[in-house]
Amino acid sequence: MKIHDLDATGLLCPLPVLKLRKRLAALTPGDCIQVRADDPAAIIDVPHFCAEAGHHLIETSTEGAAQIYLVRKGG
Repeated sequence: MKIHDLDATGLLCPLPVLKLRKRLAALTPGDCIQVRADDPAAIIDVPHFCAEAGHHLIETSTEGAAQIYLVRKGG
């Protein structure tokens, strides 16, 4: 399993989720992507996007002012 990285710090809603959706489209089901975001709305948007789009939010953590989301592509 390969883990890809997406740095969405400094981006405001809806850009972190839009960039996540674009990156996930290019991945193989089962691949993971680690997203770093500091937009306060991402705390709601990323889990909601994963649930709606059929992806799996594996882990959420905080590192300084940023949230880290580990997402596995569904499908």
